[in-house]
Formats: sequence, C-alpha cells, structure tokens
Amino acid sequence: MEYLTIKKAQMLVDEWINTYGVRYFNELTNMAILTEEVGELARVIARTYGEQSFKESDENRNLADEMADVLWVLICLANQTNVDLTDAFEKNMKKKTARDNERHKNNKKL
Repeated sequence: MEYLTIKKAQMLVDEWINTYGVRYFNELTNMAILTEEVGELARVIARTYGEQSFKESDENRNLADEMADVLWVLICLANQTNVDLTDAFEKNMKKKTARDNERHKNNKKL
C-alpha cells in the first residue's frame, strides 16, 4: 500500500487548482474559507460527541469529509505562501518534544 505524504498532498492540491480551479483564491479569502470549514467540522463534532442534537441541515455532514475540507484549505494556504508543510511539521514536532517532553506527564490534572 502506498501512503500519501504531506509533500504529495501539496503537489496534488496544486495540480488540481491549476487544472480545475483556474487559480488559488487569495490568502485572505482562503483564511476565511479555512475558518468556515473549521466551523463546519466543529458543528459535526458538537452534534456527534457533544450535547447538541442534529438538525435536518446536518443530515449529510460527514466527520472525515469535514476534516479533509480543513486539510485542503490549509494545504492551499501553505502552497500559496511557500510553506513546506512536511518541514514545518517536523520542526513543530521537535519543538513540542523539547518543550513538553515531561510537562504532560507531570500534570496532576491529567
């Protein structure tokens, strides 16, 4: 089985945008879209795992699809701002590990 890497996902999104999407929306538009998509994801989670009940308009919402929508727009923003998400994620993991390697283990609340 071949796994999709973050780098490959960034390439696939770019290919799709240039083939079907004409161009990227500008960064501010994509930031607004990302916020909207995160809200849709939050709605599904609140209704699935929280105390809110589903509305008729929520009927076709799918948790995995909403997560993929968030990832899509995040990748668009990374592409158009020249962020290598693989490199950024690896650096972020190192930062978290150095900063928090004992913090959570020593948190009496956990």
